[in-house]
Amino acid sequence: MLACMKQAQTTLTINAQGRGFTNFTRELQSWIAAQDIQTGVVTLFVQHTSCSLMIQENADPDVLTDMEMFMNKLIQDGDPDFLHRDEGDDDMPAHIRMALTAVSLTIPVTQARAALGIWQAVYLYEHRYAPMQRRVLLHLIGE
Repeated sequence: MLACMKQAQTTLTINAQGRGFTNFTRELQSWIAAQDIQTGVVTLFVQHTSCSLMIQENADPDVLTDMEMFMNKLIQDGDPDFLHRDEGDDDMPAHIRMALTAVSLTIPVTQARAALGIWQAVYLYEHRYAPMQRRVLLHLIGE
């Protein structure tokens, strides 16, 4: 007998407080649990070009601090070589940061939960200084 695959889709709105990490694992897990899908895969896609998605450690906040310090060393705000600066000194650096990270994630779903490791969390990584409202599209498929 063939199993019938189900799908669900929604958009989460995430209020980022400016450059840095916003953990939205709880919202993701709550949405998955509310669907009638026990086993499958969830895809996350951020609909912007100056932020990204990341799975990272959730236990030691120094990991996120070090990640941001590394990105600041790698990509300088206000670099005079950048032509695109329509929205300020952090404009082009935000696009580069996004290109070096990820705009989508795919996570297995087991027992109606994203199958994250014990120390893992899902973050929106905001690359602009100003607070932003960001959209993350979630698509769940499974049975």
